[in-house]
Amino acid sequence: MTDDELDALCRAYGLKDESRTGWQLRGITDPESVAAHTWGVAFLCLVYGDRLATEFAGDDRFEDRAEPLDVDRTIRLAILHDLAETETGDLPTRADPAAETIDPEKKETLERSAIDELTDPLQTDDLVAAWKEYEERNSPEAIAVKEMDLIDMCLQALVYEREKRYDPDADAAAFEAYENLDEFFATAEPRLQTDLGRSLFSTIRTRYREEVASR
Repeated sequence: MTDDELDALCRAYGLKDESRTGWQLRGITDPESVAAHTWGVAFLCLVYGDRLATEFAGDDRFEDRAEPLDVDRTIRLAILHDLAETETGDLPTRADPAAETIDPEKKETLERSAIDELTDPLQTDDLVAAWKEYEERNSPEAIAVKEMDLIDMCLQALVYEREKRYDPDADAAAFEAYENLDEFFATAEPRLQTDLGRSLFSTIRTRYREEVASR
């Protein structure tokens, strides 16, 4: 192992301590790390991969594939999908049009540079290819990972609501446009592309609203 390789691994491990920015802004007590979110996405891909494969089997965009979805590859993409954030930090998508956000093109440039810097010492082109595949959403696996990325966020919001891990009446200047954890659902809903994703979203949001009403 070279020094550069060791340094790259240590930098990647920064995801274990990189808190998810959206939860921080909302005042969640002890919010999850990016690495914890990554595990959640990978786990959901494992749980729902076969059902997504069935759905993709009827998708004309991918009719030339021998298999509609490679579940094992979704796990690979899931593990890598937020790797750049060990360098860039978590740059959240917001539903509030007044929220301060980074320009999408600038975000893409920063993340591509971070991926190159992190993976070059590891000398494996497949890591870069897998990350780019996810970003381009041009395969069933990439779409599946993004679906589970959004579902993981909603599921985590439900968990935080059930555990009362935030004060809904506290001053949260960054979340003035939405009550409770509603913005996380508002951010996810328009980006879902599959029937399964929309079904899971609907169930989770219903449970979340029940928890909010019972406070």
